[in-house]
Amino acid sequence: MSEAKANAARSVLKLLPREGAIGLGSGSTVALFAEGLGRQVSEGKTKVSVVPTSYQAYRLAVEYKIPLTNLDLNPELLLTVDGADEVDRQLNLTKGGGGALLREKVVAAASRKLAIIIDESKLVDNLGIKFPIPIEVLPFSLGFVRRRIDTMGIASSIRESQGKLGPVITDNGNFIIDLKFPKPISDLAGTSTGLKMIPGVVETGLFVGMANEVHVGTATKSYVLKK
Repeated sequence: MSEAKANAARSVLKLLPREGAIGLGSGSTVALFAEGLGRQVSEGKTKVSVVPTSYQAYRLAVEYKIPLTNLDLNPELLLTVDGADEVDRQLNLTKGGGGALLREKVVAAASRKLAIIIDESKLVDNLGIKFPIPIEVLPFSLGFVRRRIDTMGIASSIRESQGKLGPVITDNGNFIIDLKFPKPISDLAGTSTGLKMIPGVVETGLFVGMANEVHVGTATKSYVLKK
């Protein structure tokens, strides 16, 4: 599996601009991309700076000596490279396994191109079947949001931290609720919008129609899915 992730990461390096600002996502596959990006920066092959989508992405940029920037200085990005928890055949995504879905969506929306890197195990026919759909929620609204979601026939669970007691706290100081739908989601955009209309829901892990291409790694090669 690690070789598949490495192949996907190497594939997307070909998209790097000569210079400019890009978004740097989160996850284990993106960590391999960041390593390759840092190498190209140190060799003078590219002069990009990155907007990190999470503290993990920020640490990757620091570790590999990749210049940092932000959306105040660069409100439009040339490219964002990120991972995904699931990808369907229309290149819709589920993200948020690492808890960074809000910043990931903001950075993706600020980008001219969103390139996703995954291994083949992340390809699915329907989103939300293998993995739950996460939403980021204001702590103040937790009880209300869960009650509203319950009336929609959707099972919910508060994501618990590993290694400490209590819920996961996002980089924005919010909670993550994981949603298990009773059947495949037929209207992804409508579902995402409906969830966001619940007061207290900050963002959903459904990334509908945002990805431009998906670089899929296998044990021996990589291939690219495009719109």
